[in-house]
Amino acid sequence: MEISESLQAGTAVAIREKASRLFAVDALRGLCIVVMALDHANHFVAQKHPPGEIWDGVFPVYYDALTFLTRLVTHLAAPGFFLLMGIGMLLFARSRGERGWGRWAIMRHFWIRGLVLIALQLLIVNRAWELSPEGWGLDIYIGVLFALGGTMILGSLFLRLRPVYLLALTLVLFVGTELLHPGLGMWNAISHDPVNVILIRPGGTPGLYALYPVLPWLELVTLGLLFGNWLADDPRRAYSRAWKLGLAFLAAFVVVRALDGFGNVRPRMGNSWIDFLNPVKYPPSMAFTLMTTGVNLILLWLFSRAGARARQFLQVFVVFGQAPLFFYVLHLFLYAGMGYLVAPEGTSIPWMLPFWLLGLAILFPLCLWYGRFKRRQSPNSLLRFF
Repeated sequence: MEISESLQAGTAVAIREKASRLFAVDALRGLCIVVMALDHANHFVAQKHPPGEIWDGVFPVYYDALTFLTRLVTHLAAPGFFLLMGIGMLLFARSRGERGWGRWAIMRHFWIRGLVLIALQLLIVNRAWELSPEGWGLDIYIGVLFALGGTMILGSLFLRLRPVYLLALTLVLFVGTELLHPGLGMWNAISHDPVNVILIRPGGTPGLYALYPVLPWLELVTLGLLFGNWLADDPRRAYSRAWKLGLAFLAAFVVVRALDGFGNVRPRMGNSWIDFLNPVKYPPSMAFTLMTTGVNLILLWLFSRAGARARQFLQVFVVFGQAPLFFYVLHLFLYAGMGYLVAPEGTSIPWMLPFWLLGLAILFPLCLWYGRFKRRQSPNSLLRFF
């Protein structure tokens, strides 16, 4: 009886520790989802979304702070998703390994899951983008789900690497992908063949166009795998490292951005504070990665330190963060429908905000239900992918 009670107590403690460890991860993922929804409400409802911050061609220019800040805060989303996916992959692999899954079973799981993400991008999500108010005009679009799927497949190859090797790989990718990108004015001088478009450089043709080629985003997944190792071994120490790394990243961003040379992909458009905080996102320049990941790591630490009352407030983010793919697919069609029905000519940014919040209010109970539903499924169920 004493042994049984001891085992039960130990299991309860392990469950509480796991829940505490994942709270900050789920909360940050949920926050990324909320600001991503703001970006897409801006696109479909306000129709004030700027052109992409791409390595060549037209670059967004902002004439007021509100329009820029609406875009700036949403920059946290994409790098946050890749970082948190890496963390989640490592924790999942550790958990399944403890349940007896072999190396190949774990890798096969991530390969299937990655292919599901790619299929969703090509077969469903791209149909939502075709509803864009200004039209679409692309046959095949390589977006964020495609890149998440591709980096998940590649990242599964590195799950067993020791942290020191993951750190080295992250640094190689961080610098190496920056070196792969040509300077301004080279758009028509480089090849837009499928390998370049899918793996290396944003761009392409109407037949095949990418904003999220796979390799430039892999650095964030390997960084997530590294952090996941720390988190699995010692959560308290891992979160302590998060704020220190975050501050170091932000300091490095200031230096890289001020020098306005290597690490920026293209020079600043001007000398205002808006220009300083407006780096190249496609591909993620070193400046962009340092700025956004620095903030995300500090937020991750702050969420880990949240007390009981703060956690009650953050539970809204956790609900979204536990059903991210479910939210992603639904919200695109929801905001596209809102734009078509109530704002065919677009709105101002302030008038868009209520529609953004309305979308979140509609999706919250659905995500709450789905999160509970998928937790009741078997570990091998495809429904858990969403």
